[in-house]
Amino acid sequence: MLKRILTTSAALALSAGAASADYSLTILHTNDFHARFEPVSKYDSGCSAEDNTEGKCFGGSARLVTAVEAARTRSNNSILVDGGDQFQGTLFYTYYKGKLAAEMMNKMGYDGMTVGNHEFDDGPEVLRGFMDAVDFPVLMSNADVSGEPLLHDKLAKSTVIERGGEKLGLIGATPQNTAELSSPGDTVVFSDPIEAVAGEVAKLTEMGVNKIIVLSHLGYNKDQEIAAAVDGIDVIVGGHTNTLLSNTNERAAGPYPTVVGGTQILSAYAYGKFLGELNVTFDDNGVVTEAVGEPIIMDADVHEDEGTVARIAEAALPLDEIRNKIVANTAEAIDGSRENCRYTECQMGNLVADAMLARVKEQGIQVALANGGGLRASIDAGEVTQGEVLTVLPFQNTLATFQVDGATLKAALENGMAQFDDPEDDGRFPQVAGIKYVVQSGNATGERVTEIMIDMDGTWTPLDLSKDYGVVSNNFVRSGGDGYKMFREAKNVYDFGPDLADVTAEYLAAHAPYTPYLDGRITVK
Repeated sequence: MLKRILTTSAALALSAGAASADYSLTILHTNDFHARFEPVSKYDSGCSAEDNTEGKCFGGSARLVTAVEAARTRSNNSILVDGGDQFQGTLFYTYYKGKLAAEMMNKMGYDGMTVGNHEFDDGPEVLRGFMDAVDFPVLMSNADVSGEPLLHDKLAKSTVIERGGEKLGLIGATPQNTAELSSPGDTVVFSDPIEAVAGEVAKLTEMGVNKIIVLSHLGYNKDQEIAAAVDGIDVIVGGHTNTLLSNTNERAAGPYPTVVGGTQILSAYAYGKFLGELNVTFDDNGVVTEAVGEPIIMDADVHEDEGTVARIAEAALPLDEIRNKIVANTAEAIDGSRENCRYTECQMGNLVADAMLARVKEQGIQVALANGGGLRASIDAGEVTQGEVLTVLPFQNTLATFQVDGATLKAALENGMAQFDDPEDDGRFPQVAGIKYVVQSGNATGERVTEIMIDMDGTWTPLDLSKDYGVVSNNFVRSGGDGYKMFREAKNVYDFGPDLADVTAEYLAAHAPYTPYLDGRITVK
């Protein structure tokens, strides 16, 4: 534990000097933006121009520009920071990679950002290009990048900025399991974020910095752990779990700020739907004496900056032919919400798994497995565009087919349930087709999945641990992503099938109007 202790000499100097003055700072923040440069619907997917005109849409860079400018006028001393995952989520990222994110963040005048796991989706090269393009520090404390030539001279663990005549220490933190969640390569070695953050706090404190802000992409519960374990952190700006903290919203996971051991923890959901705004006051020793605020919803009441609207429309032109193509229609909205698809059977999981299995069933495949974290949005009722499908499935994953025995398949399902003893979901929950199973969530890790049945030519048959089964997943999961390392040694592997989004769009078209459903293939007890 790190302690701020005034030495006798420092105390004497303080008492002998002028009267101490409080220092006030407004912290504006975002997290998990995921390339939502245009407004989004209540389902976090695309929102039409007509719906936007009618006031049904949220977020978008143009609203954030307005909201940030307005917030700055309310404060004579502010910073704007981000909790990671600007990358990935829409065709904007697929086409521009990090370039448009850098442009918009520079336009808004960000002061710092932590690396999220999705910043590694296209390896260190794209991350380095983004870092070269932005006008602010991008930070990550809990990784050794000395072996990665693209990052070792660029990616700092922490930094010091000045605002209002005072020094502010910023520290970045990234999930320790980023190597499973993304594609950083073998040259970046991640470590325990608590130890890493503690080390940076100690360094900054020794430098005389007594106002320290951690930019964290670790998730709400991990943020609380760090706040309890490491003294000296004033504020944690969070991300990764898309957590909404609020004092007014009934769906909030906790108060804004959530206070643990004197540390103020912040998080503003995701996708640009909110701009976090905390007004914090420090005494002369850098101790927080007051912290009040609330995330501001980016709804129709926030005017869209016209210049930004025009720039995003210009950037969208190369994408429009693809994403505006109508591919199907649905009778009802399809639920792809994070809170369902990462914990239990969900409608979007059934759709995607069914589509995968239907595409390759004639190749001797019995089972489809899709990681719940790969499903990124819901789809509303009515016409479905290719753009909506790509928002749900943005990662350009391909279908991967392979064979494993029943014991390996059970191990894979158990891996998918490993999150039940860690409330920080990480996306590994298996949405399935051609198989059904029961989850005993109270059991120990590795002993949670029971009553596994396989559809063998129309007959539900108990899983045979020694029998080989044909499986379809995506290439990310097949190569060990989200902890599915048991699939790396599979037989008869083919990782280069069609794009998962295309497969799903074609399945929707073949079953239009599609009606979403649940059928009890996953039972959680």
